[in-house]
Amino acid sequence: MFHREALRSSFEALRANKFRAFLTALGVVIGNASVILVVTISLTSRHYILDLIQGVGSNLVYAQYESGNNGTTAAADADYIKTADVDAVRERLGSKILAATGVMNSLDRMRIDGREEDVAIVGTDQYYPVVRNLDLLAGRFFEATDVQQRQHVALMMQKLAQRLYGSQEAAIGKTIKLHGMQFTVIGTFREKVSTFGQSELTGNNVMIPITVLKLFTQIERIDPLYVQARSMSDVDSVTNAVRVVLEARHRQGARYAVANLTSILAVAKDVANVLTVVLIIVAAIALVISGIGIMNIMLVTVTERTREIGLRMAVGATRRDVLEQFLSEAVLISMGGGIIGILIGVAIPLSIQFFTDEVQVPISPISIVVAFSASLLVGLLSGLLPANRAARLNPTEALRYE
Repeated sequence: MFHREALRSSFEALRANKFRAFLTALGVVIGNASVILVVTISLTSRHYILDLIQGVGSNLVYAQYESGNNGTTAAADADYIKTADVDAVRERLGSKILAATGVMNSLDRMRIDGREEDVAIVGTDQYYPVVRNLDLLAGRFFEATDVQQRQHVALMMQKLAQRLYGSQEAAIGKTIKLHGMQFTVIGTFREKVSTFGQSELTGNNVMIPITVLKLFTQIERIDPLYVQARSMSDVDSVTNAVRVVLEARHRQGARYAVANLTSILAVAKDVANVLTVVLIIVAAIALVISGIGIMNIMLVTVTERTREIGLRMAVGATRRDVLEQFLSEAVLISMGGGIIGILIGVAIPLSIQFFTDEVQVPISPISIVVAFSASLLVGLLSGLLPANRAARLNPTEALRYE
């Protein structure tokens, strides 16, 4: 029996039992679709988490005053990070960094939607939007002259501008009062990647020049100090250098927490890799179960078609021909289910992109190759035992089988 004849005979046998063939292939469909969807979900979540961290600033170094061993309040105040420390960091690190900036925080009350609410005031400079990766929505950011000349200008976060004036553009040029002083809104902004309120930007924020905010506070305290390293390779050395600068400029015993996001980034990658492996193992179990189902059905098929096998052998079919025929049936079931499963596994992620542009869903070509190869392997392995059993039947006994 030629290979083409074996395939034709296998097709005819499957067409004669369409529903059973479909139910048998369904396990492979689910298994292959699961492999692709699992890998896709894993890659998407991994990219999303890493993009969030990198968006906040994978090259970002931040420093805060932690504690000191000085007993008096005045001594503790002296240990706080100052604007002079920010200047010293810029001078000391030079070409290793893109920018360094400091943040001072304050609170005031504004009338919003007919009632008084607390508004967080952020005092900073022209480098802050670069370091914190801010997205300008309308107007402009601070310029160096705004900070140096203590201009009464302000930037407003998207949420607050929307609540006060209805749109970002409508907020530009409006006058607001903070600590009894008039400020002109020159721009509105948002975080490119949300920190979910875990930073100084909570949503209801107004930003003013740090040189102006210092006039309202009795104690100068930068919290935190941000530094953006020029490259990932410089992050560790910049982190250590910032700590050295701060400790050298303050009293002995003053402690500063200086950290970066590279360790979080590394942990996120490790977690994502472990998650991918676990999910692939789960999907592989589904494929193994589908293989067992194919083997079971093929064993039943051999039993049902014993007389047919005996007749084929009686008219000249060899054991190899019988083996090839039943192995072809198992492979056709597995490959047919595998191809359908791959199409479903690819179609679902692609359809998601029609509903949202915020999340990119990557399709892994490797997962498609693995799923296709796995379905072929499942067909071969699950069909080998039934096909071998069919090929070993005695023709005389097979013809007598009832």
